[in-house]
Amino acid sequence: MTPDTLSIKDIKRLKVAKVFCESSMLNFTRYFFKQRYGRKFVVNWHHEVICNALDKVVKGDIKRLIINIFPRSGKTELAVKNFIAYCLALNPSAKFIHLSYSDDLALDNSEDVKNFITDIDEYRAMFPDVKLKKDTRGKKKWYTAFGGGVYATSTGGQVTGFGAGQVDEETDDFDLINTLDEISVNKKFGGAIIIDDPMKPEDADYNLRRDRINMRFDSTIRNRVNSRNTPIIIIMQRLHPEDLTGYLLDVEPGEWELISLPAVVDERLVESAKKYGVNVPDGVVGQPLWEFKMNFDELMKYKRINSLVFERQYMQDPQPLEGLIFPKSELNYFSGECPKGIPVFYADPADTGDDNYSMPIGIIANGKVYIDDVLFTQDNLTQVEPQVIGLINKYNPSRVFIESNSFGRLHMAQIKRQARRTSVRGVKNTGNKIMRVLAEEGWIKENFVFRKDYRPQSPYEKFMKQIWWVLKNGKEIRDDAPDSIAGLSQAIRLFYRGMF
Repeated sequence: MTPDTLSIKDIKRLKVAKVFCESSMLNFTRYFFKQRYGRKFVVNWHHEVICNALDKVVKGDIKRLIINIFPRSGKTELAVKNFIAYCLALNPSAKFIHLSYSDDLALDNSEDVKNFITDIDEYRAMFPDVKLKKDTRGKKKWYTAFGGGVYATSTGGQVTGFGAGQVDEETDDFDLINTLDEISVNKKFGGAIIIDDPMKPEDADYNLRRDRINMRFDSTIRNRVNSRNTPIIIIMQRLHPEDLTGYLLDVEPGEWELISLPAVVDERLVESAKKYGVNVPDGVVGQPLWEFKMNFDELMKYKRINSLVFERQYMQDPQPLEGLIFPKSELNYFSGECPKGIPVFYADPADTGDDNYSMPIGIIANGKVYIDDVLFTQDNLTQVEPQVIGLINKYNPSRVFIESNSFGRLHMAQIKRQARRTSVRGVKNTGNKIMRVLAEEGWIKENFVFRKDYRPQSPYEKFMKQIWWVLKNGKEIRDDAPDSIAGLSQAIRLFYRGMF
């Protein structure tokens, strides 16, 4: 199909199709999937969530995006191949760096994008400006005639001599007059770094290999942008609590937009979908996310074969390999309003800059301890004290227990002075933290009830992740939440024994 062979009817049809394809990522994907494969793209509502998020990236509303999704979900087709081809259609000067754990996978994806823009007649007819530079032959690095292109390699490979996105430039009136065509292209979306599965699943439980990917992201990958406005997109299945997703959410809280798409729909996914303007069918919670690919029986078979892999890669709920004290499935949960009862606080002040001030707020009611809220922060004690007083004024607890080790004594004295009508007691703990937690394990599992309707990336979620991931062997150094929940358990058993 060339301009010379097009009929007037073809030209009109292509004009309409071009407007349709340029209007959104999902429309572009649906149209060109059929052109490339001769069949329809089976659209499920989770594809709408992904595409709507990617549209926000193009518009500049999202600069850092993480999408966690299960295998065989169409993630590479959408977020790598179609997204790059779509963005080049909008702006042939857009520059992309594409990374994956395997050099071969990254190169194959790059080759597919290149074939997409050169071999699909309808694409070439709609977007004639998207053509390769004459001397471009490779699939590792290739350029368009407008200076855009793709650099593809493994996450451990060399990323030099190519930057993603476009350089921010100021343009004077003279340039505007003489380079209108170039500016009209460059004003649009300039490209991105796209990372698709940065680590092999079999490497997830090796600390050295996992840390190497995380450190490489910090030392090399994130710096390969031509502008602070260049987006970074990571799309991956969860593999470990400290994989790249876990690492970035921990070190840069609030900076990454997270979309978690488990294979079995949960309530938080429904809320996330609504946030992106997607109409979710009724009754989907507890059902397969994409039954076209995997039905419930197939998913449960995967779970029976290897529950650890299922929770990690399919449910996006990564658990450590072995020895958990509080597996997520063995704790009790509640949603909505907490029952009224007797509030009790237990605070574990931070000892070092890496520790969290951890204070679970327990409500004793109906023979159980409901953890209604938590104060879980790395703020210093000067910042924490007003927060503690605010919570004391809100809940009016019968007792507040504060570990009086190290900085805790001074902190306890400050709280006592400001909360005179509350009994504030110091607790001095000695010995091994993990042994204290293990001593309370059974009582916590039987009598404690935790929230399940917390907000994603909230202090409550971070608190719970430390609870779920603490190991019996004591190798997990993030133990502030388990230590404080064990302290609360011990205090309640000592002072409120008659209520259980």
